This record gives sequence, structure tokens and C-alpha cells, in this order.
Amino acid sequence: MDSLAALEAVIRERRGADPSESYVAKLFHRGRGKIAQKLGEEAVETVIAAMGDDPAALTGEAADLVFHLLVLLVDAGLSLDDVRAELLRREGLSGLAEKAARTDPD
Repeated sequence: MDSLAALEAVIRERRGADPSESYVAKLFHRGRGKIAQKLGEEAVETVIAAMGDDPAALTGEAADLVFHLLVLLVDAGLSLDDVRAELLRREGLSGLAEKAARTDPD
């Protein structure tokens, strides 16, 4: 099992834990809106770190971003395997063609 799959398993395991004892359980307890907000905050922090010249800061923020994305996926009933399947579906497609296929023409 790779480290992301192991992290996903821990997140699933802690989902029903006591929110006073688990950050993951606290996020789930606060709801999807809060989880999404935290993901957005981490995305901004990742962008800020990317604009700097500190690879360690970027690595740390990227880890926080991936962690919160996994929490959101689990909350939505999705998994890394769902994301992997979507990436596989897109494999070999031009990014521009794939985006055009998703875009509403109106």
C-alpha cells in the first residue's frame, strides 16, 4: 500500500472517532462546507509557498493540500481510486480537448 492509500485508510478509520481527540473526526463533524473551506485555505497557502523560494515550505503545504483533499473525497463518498480512474480516462486526451468536452457552450 502506498503512502496516499495508507493515509486514505487512516482518514476513513478516524471518520467516526471522537472529534475532541481527532482532527480528522473534527473536520467530518463540522461538515463538508468546513472541509471544503480548509481545502481552499490550503490551496492558497500552497500557491503562496510556490511563489517563494523554499522547497520545504512548498512540500509541506502540498502535503496539507493533499491531506485535506483526501478528507473531502472521503466525505463525498469518493476515493483515490475514483480519482485514478478519472485520470486514466483522460489519459491520451489533449488537455484542451478534454476541457472543451466538459465546457457548456452557453
